[in-house]
Amino acid sequence: MLRFYRGSIAFTLICLGLAAWYGWASSGSLQDTLAMLWIVAVLSVLEVSLSFDNAVVNATVLKEMDDVWQRRFLTWGMAFAVFGMRVVFPLAIVAIAAGLGPVETIHLSLNEPQEYERIVSSAHVGIAGFGGAFLSLVGSKFFFDADKDVHWIAVIERKLSKFSRVPAVEIALLLLTMFGISLMLENGEALTFLVAGMLGIVTFVAVEAISTILEMREEAARARGAIVASGLGGFLYLNVLDASFSFDGVIGAFALSNNMIVIALGLSIGAMFVRSMTIMLVKKGTLAEYRFLEHGAFWAILALGAIMLLSSRFHIPEAITGLIGAVLIGVSLWWSVRHNRRHPEGAAPPMG
Repeated sequence: MLRFYRGSIAFTLICLGLAAWYGWASSGSLQDTLAMLWIVAVLSVLEVSLSFDNAVVNATVLKEMDDVWQRRFLTWGMAFAVFGMRVVFPLAIVAIAAGLGPVETIHLSLNEPQEYERIVSSAHVGIAGFGGAFLSLVGSKFFFDADKDVHWIAVIERKLSKFSRVPAVEIALLLLTMFGISLMLENGEALTFLVAGMLGIVTFVAVEAISTILEMREEAARARGAIVASGLGGFLYLNVLDASFSFDGVIGAFALSNNMIVIALGLSIGAMFVRSMTIMLVKKGTLAEYRFLEHGAFWAILALGAIMLLSSRFHIPEAITGLIGAVLIGVSLWWSVRHNRRHPEGAAPPMG
C-alpha cells in the first residue's frame, strides 16, 4: 500500500520544508515557525477528511482511463489542483471583487491578510451556488439512471431510477431547490446565488458534452484501428469535479489561517494524498470488492451539494460537512463487508 503514497510523502516533505523556510524567513522565530508547520499539517488533514468521497468518485471515472491518463491525473492534474484552485482561485476572487490587478491582489494577500480573507469570504454566496449546483448534479447523475440495477438504500434509489425516465428531471428539481433557497436571501445575494447556480448547471452540462464528444471520437478512432490513449474527457471532468470539491476546503481554511502561502501548502498536501488514494482505489479494485462503497460516496456528494447550497443562508461548520461524508461512506463500506460475508457469490440485499 505504501507504494501508492510515495509521491505524496515526498511532496509532503517538500511542502513542509517550504513552510519551515517561509516561517523562519517571515518571523525569525522558532515558535512561530513551528506554529506555521502545525497549521499546514492540520489543513492537510482537513482537506483529506473533506475529500475522501471525492477520491471514491474520482476512482469511478479513473478506472475507465488508461495508465497514461491516470499518471497525468497525478502530474498535470495536480498542477491544476495546487496552482489553479489553491492559489489562483482565491486570488481571482479578490481581484474580481475588489477590482484589483494581479500584482495588487498578491500584495494584498501577503501584506493585508485580514482584508484578503474578508473579500474571499464575502464571495461565499456565489461560490456556494456554483459548487452546490455542480455537485448536486454529479450526485444526481448516479442515482437518476434508468439502467442502474444495484441499489443500496433501495426504497429511495429505485424510485430515483424510475424518475430518470423523465428528461432533465434532476435539473428541474435542482432549480426548484435553488429558487426556494434564494427566497431566504437578500435581493442582491439571491441574484448572485441564482446566477452562480445556473453557471454551475451550465458547467456540468458543458463538461458532460465535451466528455461525450471526446469519447465518440475515441470510439471512432478505435473502429478505424487506431491506437487511442483513452482519458482526455475523463481528465477534464475530474479536474472540474476536483475544483468543485475544493471550494469548501479553501473557504474553510480561513478558519485556521488567512495566510495565502500557508493555506496553499496545507491544502496541496491534502490534495496530493486524495489523488494517491484515488489511484490506490483503482489499482486495488476496491470499488468492485465493496459493492456499495460507490453509493455511499455519491450520497456524500449529494449531501455536500445540499450543504453548500444551504450554506449561502446558514452557517454550517466544516466539521459537520466532513462528518456527514465520512459517516455515509463508512456505513456503505460496512454494508458492503456485511454483504460479502453473507453472500459471497450472490446478490446483496439492498438497504431499506
